[in-house]
Amino acid sequence: MNKLELMKTANEVRKGVITATHSAKSGHPGGSLSAADIFTYLYFEEMNIDPKDPKKADRDRFVLSKGHTAPGYYAALANRGFFPVEDLTTLRHTGSYLQGHPDMKHIPGVDMSSGSLGQGISAAVGMAISAKLSGDDYRVYTLLGDGEIQEGQVWEASMLAAHRKLDNLVVIVDNNNLQIDGAITEVNSPYPIDKKFEAFNFHVINIDGHDFDAIDAAFKEAKTVKGQPTAIIAKTVKGKGVSFMENQASWHGAAPNDEQYKTAMEELEKAGEALCQM
Repeated sequence: MNKLELMKTANEVRKGVITATHSAKSGHPGGSLSAADIFTYLYFEEMNIDPKDPKKADRDRFVLSKGHTAPGYYAALANRGFFPVEDLTTLRHTGSYLQGHPDMKHIPGVDMSSGSLGQGISAAVGMAISAKLSGDDYRVYTLLGDGEIQEGQVWEASMLAAHRKLDNLVVIVDNNNLQIDGAITEVNSPYPIDKKFEAFNFHVINIDGHDFDAIDAAFKEAKTVKGQPTAIIAKTVKGKGVSFMENQASWHGAAPNDEQYKTAMEELEKAGEALCQM
């Protein structure tokens, strides 16, 4: 995909986030929207995957370590063709396979069940080690929240990743600076994030997480790195794409009501129309 196509797709992913959380009357739109561009790039440009064969042996693996942002993940998977986009309206409904957190047993395309913060990166490290031991060339990607990296387990996993020289592992941090209780600087600051990963012997890349040129360059650079895992620190805006949600911690885990849904979808429709005129 070219940059414009990626931007259009990311806008559709954002529509999916709003639709799913509105239908569920619960969920986590803020961090789903901030990561929408990352989800889009991974699933439409970067990863070796096949929606028709979700379990193919040589596929790249992805672990959503911040599993509460499942609405964004599901919207990307649906738009990529792993399951019908219409099913997003069943999010968190009784009997739906689209649970509040990713479930590898029931959702096509999900490689790891996640949600307990800090554990996803450990699973990703295990996958990357497995590839090295078996001589496979698939790559492993994991997306963490910047609040999530307050968890000690993240750094235990990072230490092992560097020790095992996992150059097939890419850790992405969605650095939107907000968690459920407010700014990460006020709750328990993890800054400087880049210097911490560097201290754990990661190759570190800082980017604007909404700039597809920067995203593209970062993932291409990661593929050139040998003997080290890569950490991409993506500076993002919580609630990106919906004006009244942007930079508001209150939208970490709140669903839009009918009026808010209408306003958000109108904004995203206008954004999509503008992209079509470019």
